[in-house]
Amino acid sequence: MKKIALITGASSGIGEAIAKILARNHYNLIITGRRMERLEKLAESLISTHKIEVLALNFDVRDRNQTNDVLKNIPENFKNIDILVNNAGLAAGFGLIQDGSVDDWETMLDTNVKGLLYVSRALIPGMTERKSGHIINISSIAGKETYQSGNVYCASKHAVESLTKAMRIDLLSHGIKVTSIAPGMVETEFAKVRFKGDEQAASAVYKGFVPLAAQDVAEALEFVVTRPAHVNINEILIMPTAQANTAYVYKQL
Repeated sequence: MKKIALITGASSGIGEAIAKILARNHYNLIITGRRMERLEKLAESLISTHKIEVLALNFDVRDRNQTNDVLKNIPENFKNIDILVNNAGLAAGFGLIQDGSVDDWETMLDTNVKGLLYVSRALIPGMTERKSGHIINISSIAGKETYQSGNVYCASKHAVESLTKAMRIDLLSHGIKVTSIAPGMVETEFAKVRFKGDEQAASAVYKGFVPLAAQDVAEALEFVVTRPAHVNINEILIMPTAQANTAYVYKQL
């Protein structure tokens, strides 16, 4: 039987790239997100190309009741989830903390932290019962270092890093692997979302250097999930060659 992976935030960017690479590795997939049209298009492509089964689920991880209801009613043939990829996440706004938008803060914490918890809490009991599984949390360099005007986004990703370590400890006796993948700057819709659709501000983020692509992060995850049963990759920090840390990026403008 093919293994099953569930990927949150799979309608674009890193989540979409992960779905494609796991499909290539013959996983049946559950892809989730808020944009059903994109999910259905991706599902159709993966089914046609890789001859796998794909279930598209349309819900917002920020909504606890909706998340619980949807995940509780996964069809029987998709229930035994082997890999959970907590990828759904975002940055909203960019400014000093004294000028910050409370609405933006709540959006980031509800998505990046609480959403990850809601999905994990719904699926982990099945893994503990089967004594197997792998949870991969997509974190960020912002979860390891803090940068000016990144305040609450950095705090949310620091929480992801801490929760990943806590999961690894708590689930150790159940044989469940837990991994954090923390990318540096990746050219996706991330900056466009952060700057509320401002294309000029978003494109400026990636000018003058070569950032990571979503595929780079997906390939790191591919390495993680293809290790033998006795090997767990605790964490991967993956950066563009031009980026040293959150503060230093070499740009040739």
